[in-house]
Amino acid sequence: MAHNPKKGEDEGVQVICRNKRAFHEYDISDRIECGLVLTGTEVKSLRDGHASLEDAYAKLEDGEVWLLGSDIPEYAMGNRMNHKPKRPRKLLLHRQEIRKFAAKAEQKGFTLVPLRMYFKEGRAKVELAVASGKKLFDKRESAKKADAQRDIQRALRERRR
Repeated sequence: MAHNPKKGEDEGVQVICRNKRAFHEYDISDRIECGLVLTGTEVKSLRDGHASLEDAYAKLEDGEVWLLGSDIPEYAMGNRMNHKPKRPRKLLLHRQEIRKFAAKAEQKGFTLVPLRMYFKEGRAKVELAVASGKKLFDKRESAKKADAQRDIQRALRERRR
């Protein structure tokens, strides 16, 4: 199965899902790549391209980072050994990464938000970000900037013709 990576993505990365709402609701400040502890049926479900990070977030507990609220639907061909779709999943990071990253996330107003889930060299990964919530006026400002940028791009395309 050939995969054409999009601009800005690494070679050998197959994106499963993105958290589009995260960019609308949060100001992203710092990102890190984490491994993901999965069961066999979860991996098969991800390979089929089924997953959602819509209401997901990460939490630090006893020196470990956990992904909560992510939805990986049950594998269709799975039997009674199938997984629970919304179960907490452990994220794999080095201790020093957890310490550095969690210190930022522990500050008031900051949270850990998953941005995308993908396969990299056959292993499931999650891109995690330290983010702070946007206020309503910030969201409006971001929407205005995006509209202006779109208008500029449209005008440039029309000019080239």
